[in-house]
Amino acid sequence: MGDTTEITCSCGQTCLEVQGKPIASVECCCSSCREAGKRMQQLESAPPVLTDYDATPFVMYRKDRVAFLTGKDRLKSFRLTPDSSSERVIATCCNTPIYLDFKHGHWFSLYGTLWPEGALPPAEMRTMASDLPIGASLPDDIPNAKKQSLGFFAKLFGAWVAMGFRTPKTPETGEINV
Repeated sequence: MGDTTEITCSCGQTCLEVQGKPIASVECCCSSCREAGKRMQQLESAPPVLTDYDATPFVMYRKDRVAFLTGKDRLKSFRLTPDSSSERVIATCCNTPIYLDFKHGHWFSLYGTLWPEGALPPAEMRTMASDLPIGASLPDDIPNAKKQSLGFFAKLFGAWVAMGFRTPKTPETGEINV
């Protein structure tokens, strides 16, 4: 399965361990991630979530390859709307975004801010570039997909197959108003 890597919130009280290689390392440009990023960055002591061009860096890992070592009791979630199928989870000790989780998803989209400087796996692609405002400009260093590509979904499906089509439970969290 490969090496393990420890990643933490900004203050170090919430610690996770990820095993092996990620499913993918991406930057999401969707309007929901941009809105959530702007709201989370406004929390006291929160680290920056968005890049200079308003993308959200994520490293996607199978849920069965993520272990919460410390700080699980500090995790709080929020949804952009009450009926949203995704929730974002924050470590309230320092308001660091930890992960994005999709209802019935088999992976965590871990926020790039969890990796120490220089250790974040390089982004392979950007997704949802069509959601950016007219006139927005993205670097051309990696593919800038207008939506999620077939290759993106193939990676997610391949990970689910490797997991035996299981969807592990996520940690129980309280809620936070962001």
